[in-house]
Amino acid sequence: MADEEEAELSEKQKKEIAKWFLLNSPPGEIQFVAKDVKAVLNDDVLYEEAASEAFPLYNKSHLISLEMPGRIGDVIVTSFGQLNETEFIDPRTAQVAVVDHIKQVCTEVRPALDEELPSAYVEEFRCALDAEMLKYVDEAYPKGICSVYCGNGKDVEGPGSDFELVVVISAARHSPQNFCNGSWRSIWSIEFKDELQMLELSGKLQVGAHYFEEGNVQLDAKHECKDTTIFQSSEDSAIAIGNIIRQHETEYLSSLEESYSNLPDTTFKDLRRKLPVTRTLFPWQNTLQFSLTRDITKELSIGK
Repeated sequence: MADEEEAELSEKQKKEIAKWFLLNSPPGEIQFVAKDVKAVLNDDVLYEEAASEAFPLYNKSHLISLEMPGRIGDVIVTSFGQLNETEFIDPRTAQVAVVDHIKQVCTEVRPALDEELPSAYVEEFRCALDAEMLKYVDEAYPKGICSVYCGNGKDVEGPGSDFELVVVISAARHSPQNFCNGSWRSIWSIEFKDELQMLELSGKLQVGAHYFEEGNVQLDAKHECKDTTIFQSSEDSAIAIGNIIRQHETEYLSSLEESYSNLPDTTFKDLRRKLPVTRTLFPWQNTLQFSLTRDITKELSIGK
């Protein structure tokens, strides 16, 4: 009996598949993926629908940074600074950038309105923390960018009420000519609790990397952490928060380096059966004695 023909995918299914590929593009590679997706779909209208939905989500989840016209600075595309679908505020310059999500460029800027900015009291803490974060990111990330937003309570006029600041750090290293791309993304929410005179920090760290020379290896690691410190003046609070963020991010990076340096002794061993068909254990303590090239040459008598 002949196999029945597979049913043609609906346009909605095709769009969802296209969105999945776009949203799961490695760091800095969505434009390359989009080119291939467009060719496979072979339907400009369907591609535009998928791209218009996927690109904004991708840009915000990857915390991409875009240079603003006039070289006045960079804006991070993040939900914490989003005013509407295409406008994102840069608190440091008090400018609002208009973003073309699909082209991934900033097309124009305008001054932020008073109601789009936090109160003078909250801005004092935000500015102090922003200055501290700039020092840290400049030291820790060669191509890093950061911004501090007011998450909640931007209208708080003075002591007696709670508010929240959010630190966003984004660092990317794109080198497709060398077959590798990577990014670091961290978001820190700091709740300023006036009654308890306490600061509560919650951090979400994410590292993504893609290496594709003669293969395809991806890393997508995530980590969450929490900490607390006392509520102090704006400058002292900024220093305390900066030290906490520096400590946690340094420890996480060190743990990643240690994990991957130990891969041959842990994960790779677990991938191999304990006792192979030869009934002989693999000599992990002396792997240099094995050479695939040498064994193949000997087996095929190459060079003789």
